[in-house]
Amino acid sequence: MRGLARENRVLWVNSIGNRSPRATSRDVRRALDKLRQAASGLVQAEENLHVLSPLAIPYYGSSAVRRINGGLLGAQVRWCMQRLGFRRPISWSFLPAAASVAGRLGESLVIYHCVDDFTAFEGTPAAAIAELEADLCRRADLVVVSAEKLLRERRRHNPRTVLVRHGVDHPHFSKALSPELVVPPEIASLPRPVFGFFGLLAEWVDLELLGRVADRWPSGSLVLLGKESCDSSALRRRGNVHLLGRKPYGSLPAYCKGFDVALMPFRVNQLTLAANPLKVREYLAAGLPVVSTAIPEVEALGLCRIGRSHDAFLDELSSALAQPGPRPERSAAVAHESWEARLDEIRAHVATVEREKRFSP
Repeated sequence: MRGLARENRVLWVNSIGNRSPRATSRDVRRALDKLRQAASGLVQAEENLHVLSPLAIPYYGSSAVRRINGGLLGAQVRWCMQRLGFRRPISWSFLPAAASVAGRLGESLVIYHCVDDFTAFEGTPAAAIAELEADLCRRADLVVVSAEKLLRERRRHNPRTVLVRHGVDHPHFSKALSPELVVPPEIASLPRPVFGFFGLLAEWVDLELLGRVADRWPSGSLVLLGKESCDSSALRRRGNVHLLGRKPYGSLPAYCKGFDVALMPFRVNQLTLAANPLKVREYLAAGLPVVSTAIPEVEALGLCRIGRSHDAFLDELSSALAQPGPRPERSAAVAHESWEARLDEIRAHVATVEREKRFSP
């Protein structure tokens, strides 16, 4: 959206989520955060980029509630469009919940950009989400997906579905190669080898596998950066595991510089078979060797070591340690996969659809 905002005005509507909240302290905090954001109204985040945090009912099991949400979202988005002077905009949706408003705002074009199998997330009402998504796919002028599995499945609803894989902020992550960049003190003096991971620690991360990595190299270090949304107590009990929490995006190249090998330890299941993990290209842009479980989109990249079992994963880590740390040749291999290049791909698909619409009877 930042790329698009250089030449267009963009209204970004924050997610209302796919999962109904539960009576947990975490979900209560999330609900309060969303209410605070909604109270801010329409916010200009950057030049040409405006943000709305809408109010909606986070429940999808009832068609009546979905109709109410459609009315609420539609009213809020139309109000913002009026404030900003939008006429015949392109609506670009990333979540099935947008089905309640996409195509009903006087758009010139409707795009659905699917980057996950949303029915596979823990705690989501799978049947309701699948129904919303099928409706959104059918109504879209263009469906963009980020993985081969998503391409096959979404084409059942809309033949105008195209595959555009994720990009990477290469100039940012390649800073890990700079001699001037300082490794953060909290990992600079850790015993080596240092195995690193950044991202959300959630149900799709194989914590047992991470424990085996820590046990295989008891004199080394396992560094995990990111928010935790699952029970990581078994990892915390290991003295060579360092759970350091979320870090600012700007600091990630410095942490990468301190890693010997980067880890992509996702479980292989319905969710991850359709995933295209952003972090893999970011690790590579930082010049790191990457060892991954057998996630199809990581295999398709052809630049990572793949472990098809826990034992095989550990063996691949041993091999990766022959050339540890950031290397320019690994970074150069993904230099062409920028977000700008991906945006150009999407622009070309949009232009094709617009031509077809213009000349269709």
